[in-house]
Amino acid sequence: MKVRYALALPGRITALAAVLLLVCLAAIPLAAACGGEEEKAPTGTPKATATGTARPTVAATGTAKPTVAATGTAKPTAAATGTARPTAAATGTTEPTAAATATAKPAAEAPGITDTEIILGVDNILSGAMGAVYKTITDATRAYFDYVNDTQGGVCGRKIVYKIEDNQDDPAKGLEAVRKLVEQDKVFAIVGSLGDSPHPAVYDYLNENSVPDILCSAGTSMFGADPEGHPWTIQMIPSYRNEGRFFGQYISENLPGKKVAVLYPNIQQGYDHLQGIKDGLDPEKNKIVSEQTYEVTAVSISSQVSNMKSSGAEVVTTITTPGYTAQAISQADRLGWHPQWFLAYINSDEMLFQFVQPATLLNGAISDQALKLAPWTDDPAIAKHHEIMRDYNGPTPSNFTVYAQTLGEVAVAALGMTCDNLTREGLMDALESMKDWHSDLFLDDVNVSFSETDHTGLESGHMLRAVVENGTGRWEYFGPLLVYD
Repeated sequence: MKVRYALALPGRITALAAVLLLVCLAAIPLAAACGGEEEKAPTGTPKATATGTARPTVAATGTAKPTVAATGTAKPTAAATGTARPTAAATGTTEPTAAATATAKPAAEAPGITDTEIILGVDNILSGAMGAVYKTITDATRAYFDYVNDTQGGVCGRKIVYKIEDNQDDPAKGLEAVRKLVEQDKVFAIVGSLGDSPHPAVYDYLNENSVPDILCSAGTSMFGADPEGHPWTIQMIPSYRNEGRFFGQYISENLPGKKVAVLYPNIQQGYDHLQGIKDGLDPEKNKIVSEQTYEVTAVSISSQVSNMKSSGAEVVTTITTPGYTAQAISQADRLGWHPQWFLAYINSDEMLFQFVQPATLLNGAISDQALKLAPWTDDPAIAKHHEIMRDYNGPTPSNFTVYAQTLGEVAVAALGMTCDNLTREGLMDALESMKDWHSDLFLDDVNVSFSETDHTGLESGHMLRAVVENGTGRWEYFGPLLVYD
């Protein structure tokens, strides 16, 4: 397995969105970023604003192919204790349509399937400091399902019902929420489960009970790396380890000789990022001079920033969420230190320019994404997304909601391929048969594919650069397509 650079992004950039981005507004750390009053909580959360700006017409610049490939990830050897999935072939086509409009057949012998409904469920972080942000993802997916129900009669002649439970970002609460969905609500599948901390317990339970755990919004690599041991789990968002590889290779190709620091939370998400950076860097070109961790409950990360500055680092990669990102960049500025920042995709939303003040401190920061940006309303797909969110009681369009709709689109496409075999096995077989599936909300050269041995959806994307002009910030794509294969 290696990371490769593919062809440059052609013509106008129909770019970005997503994926979990600001996956945390981290109220406490954001307060610490503002004016140095680190103990005060923020008085409010900036609202995501979709201002309807036109897409930039800048052409991709392209970069040379890295000379060193990242090493592959060994597949975990521990297998789930549940029953292995049958290997029957999928009955759908490999080019699913947006939704199946066939007349409903009698209900299949599967939980969550009736003559009139397909009942799906999801656990998400709906409470606490991050709840308001995460909630927009499941609310947007629900709005898309309502749109499909209204305009296409649902899928396979049945309306989609989407039951949402709060996992409180806690493993025990997450398992409790999913057990309710499976054992009481009798859902057909869990679609879009969100949260890296709750999901390990959730995905073990679902695999042990042969319940589809599809398109999960958790980026820790383990959730897509074990299709043999956890055959019922399929990951939608990019792996944090793969993203780290992209960053590492880019640094060695474009910033050789620069000293690198890595800032990450003391959880599996952070370990994935660090390992990805190490996988991607050419040790002959770049050295990691500082590895700084922090607890996700920390009020301040000032000491970690000071340590990175003292190490002589000229480049910082981080998988911090936006509140901590804002604090780190602001603290570095107070110290008179301005390294090249590489920010995980959970930061690549316009909202970050509200968090970091002055916004000019973000100028030149680099991130990555695979989808189109919510403000690019001159793009027909983005314009339609805004319409769906407005008409079906969805949240204010943002990069979160664009991602959420693509998740819903993949789910509807897979369900549409199972109309003649509307079973849990049939759903998994349909997903594993999807190859080079494309949403109009993806970048033009981004697709998702799954197979029996590949359970991660988004495995390609482009780099983004923060551009600040007249105090207003935006993200712009540049360079060739990055592909992990």
